[in-house]
Amino acid sequence: MSTAPTAAPEDFFHRVHTANSGRRALGNRALNVLCVVLALLTLIPLVSIIFLLLKRGLPLLNLDVFRLLPPAAGMSGGGFGNAVAGTLIMVGIALVLAAPLGVLSAIYVNEYAPASRLAHAVRFVAKLLTGIPSIICGVFAYAVIVLATGGFSAWAGGFALAILVLPTIILTAEQALLGVPKAFREASYGLGATNFQTIWRIVLPDALPAIMTGIMLAVARAAGETAPLIFTALFSQYWMQSIKEPTASLAVLIYNFSTLPFEHQVNMAWTASLVLVIFVTIANVMAQVIFRKK
Repeated sequence: MSTAPTAAPEDFFHRVHTANSGRRALGNRALNVLCVVLALLTLIPLVSIIFLLLKRGLPLLNLDVFRLLPPAAGMSGGGFGNAVAGTLIMVGIALVLAAPLGVLSAIYVNEYAPASRLAHAVRFVAKLLTGIPSIICGVFAYAVIVLATGGFSAWAGGFALAILVLPTIILTAEQALLGVPKAFREASYGLGATNFQTIWRIVLPDALPAIMTGIMLAVARAAGETAPLIFTALFSQYWMQSIKEPTASLAVLIYNFSTLPFEHQVNMAWTASLVLVIFVTIANVMAQVIFRKK
């Protein structure tokens, strides 16, 4: 009596493996398509914002907006040159105050005493401050600077922005230093370099592009803040003569003009928004070009 031939075990496992491979390949392609679709969806808000800024802000964008003062309510013409200058000055003050302190704090936390109680406290406080509303920083600067000096000023606005961006600089600078391979440090120590020489000559140059990226993120946040400047720098319709007087800024100008019932002022608010985006973009591109790794 003859029996039907049975399939070899190898053939059975080959068919099972082929079926599983086909399902995995199909699942992989489906996930790839899903990721591409989601990535494209994330671009929709960004592209929409840029399109709206260009559509509403370009008609009034000319050299006059950079050299003239804001028009009175209901009047046409004018510009916001004083707000551009005030924004640049206050952001510059914030960077002068926050950037050295933030980078040096990150160096201590990462290079000198990464496991100390002080390092843990600095990390905790920095992470905590990143979640504090910006208006709190404005109220603090108002109490510390404005009430002490008796008036609103660009100096007080820069101080408030420095408090706001300091945690961002500390955390991003620490991550940049962590990204430097340990082999670089060990090679430097092996050649007889001190800890300071290793940090100054090896670690910082390698981490500089990432540190500058974090600083540019801080610049972008500082340039767009409104609440801290309302409490500290207030606003001015005139050119700034001193950092000890009320100073105009693009963010506050956008807020003021966007609430007015006049079409020209609303359109100027759109133009100021476009100028602010262009300013932040140029700063980021220049930082990437200048400080990129060779």
